[in-house]
Amino acid sequence: MNKLAEFLPAFMQFSRLENTNLILLLGIILLLGALGGTVFKKIKIPQVVGYIVIGIIIGQSGFQILSAQVITALDPLSSIALALIGFLIGGELKTKVIKKYGTQFVGILIFESIVPFITVSIVISLAAYFVTKNFAASISLGLILGSISSATAPAATTDVLRENRTRGPLTTTVLGIVAMDDAVALVLYALASSIAASLLGAQTASFGNRILLLLYNIFGSICLGSLIGFLLSLIIRNMMTDSGRILGFSLGCLLLSTGIAYLLSLDTILAAMALGFFMVNFAPAKTRSTFTLVENFTPPIYVLFFVLVGAKLNIWNVTPFVGFLALLYVVLRTLGKTIGSILGSWITKAPETVRKYLPFCLLSQAGVAIGLSISAGHDFSDTIGPTILLIITATTFIVQLVGPICVKYGVKRSGECGLDVTEEDLMKTLSVGDVMLNGKTICSPDSPAVIPENVPLSAIIGSFSRSPNLNYAVRSSDGTLAGMISLEHLKETLTMTAIYDCVFAMDIMQPADIVCSEKTGLKDLYELYTEKDIYAVPIVGDNGEPIGMAEKDTVDHFLHRKIIELHKNDYDQE
Repeated sequence: MNKLAEFLPAFMQFSRLENTNLILLLGIILLLGALGGTVFKKIKIPQVVGYIVIGIIIGQSGFQILSAQVITALDPLSSIALALIGFLIGGELKTKVIKKYGTQFVGILIFESIVPFITVSIVISLAAYFVTKNFAASISLGLILGSISSATAPAATTDVLRENRTRGPLTTTVLGIVAMDDAVALVLYALASSIAASLLGAQTASFGNRILLLLYNIFGSICLGSLIGFLLSLIIRNMMTDSGRILGFSLGCLLLSTGIAYLLSLDTILAAMALGFFMVNFAPAKTRSTFTLVENFTPPIYVLFFVLVGAKLNIWNVTPFVGFLALLYVVLRTLGKTIGSILGSWITKAPETVRKYLPFCLLSQAGVAIGLSISAGHDFSDTIGPTILLIITATTFIVQLVGPICVKYGVKRSGECGLDVTEEDLMKTLSVGDVMLNGKTICSPDSPAVIPENVPLSAIIGSFSRSPNLNYAVRSSDGTLAGMISLEHLKETLTMTAIYDCVFAMDIMQPADIVCSEKTGLKDLYELYTEKDIYAVPIVGDNGEPIGMAEKDTVDHFLHRKIIELHKNDYDQE
């Protein structure tokens, strides 16, 4: 019995979801979840644990601010979060990565799924028979729990990877494994539930029908996601240029995929994963920014999702027998995942970091595991179903708290934290003086982007034709910055005069009110571009002399090239 719920007055507990309190409820969940994540991150614990702990406090195990009915009503938010996670994981499964790591993925996947299945099935069956003396129920319980143990929750794992900006062979392997082992869990569950049904005499679908449904689920989901991905790529390629609209259409197609998957009884995560896989591998390069835009949208959805995961857990319903089986399940699953992943890594000759630290990254359990336990609760409602539900609920409580901490430990010890560098990261560390154009810095006293004020128009036209610069800084007779000339302004001048040799730079230059130095950080430079709505800024030295032009296109190209070089080095090291 939950005594904590009695401490709060009734008006502070949301017993049902209404239009008047939905916004208030979402605000409470987001604020408390963000607060919990911040606090846990401060004490060096993954923020996802903070979200879940907040959910436990305000949910069924805690003060019950969220009732069971409200949590159920908010389930669509969980579906959206899982779809986003599936989409982003699919975006990581590039064909060149699969070609390079395909054999390794499959080998590790088989062992890290099958070993826990065998371990949990055998030991749980023996333990349950020792207590209950019911052979059929014990074997069935062991098989069902064994099949569920093979699943790994992608949500908590990928959140930790994203939080720590990881990149490397371990990260690549983890993303590949968590993307595929849920499908293995579905296959194992179909086999286990068929055997359990025959042992217990339950009226469930035949083995053949289960296999057909499984094939329909897997291939139907892949086809649906790929079709929606093809549609989205056509829309972005032919109609979209604005990032806001790209985000809107991307989220719309993702939700469309999820909704149709629900209507057709398909796997929503697998459909979203197929959508992401299609976009990153077969859509034009213009659509690749979709993943960055969607990823920037996900943080508040993740907060809502993990708070609700914690809120669903009710530890007060666990009996001593169920508690013993739950603890045994956690130990056996952890042991099986560890042995299986190490064995698979050794056989496939995976890198040493994968062999050592992959076991730490495969412990989280939710999503598919909970879904399969609910299915088992329905299929075997009169026998082992309620026990399975309680065991998976209790173990989810444990592994969702411990799992992210283990993932962080693994990726930190592997040395992959902070390697997933983005352009925003580079902006914080680089300055204008670091920017290169054609192998040379854009800041120098003899920069081709600086011209004297007495240069005739004909010479300026020649400079534009020979140089990649579209903007020039004009140097006065005393050596200081006099102004600037842009290609657009030059075009306007050419329409008004035909006497090129009688017009000089000083006659057509524009004022240069906004300047920067070679020490100006790129982050500050981009803020100037945005705030002043400009695309080129003259660079001046310590004495005010012009030493170059910081053109936005040039800086963009430099950052893109740096990112490509960094990622190429990562792949070479892998």
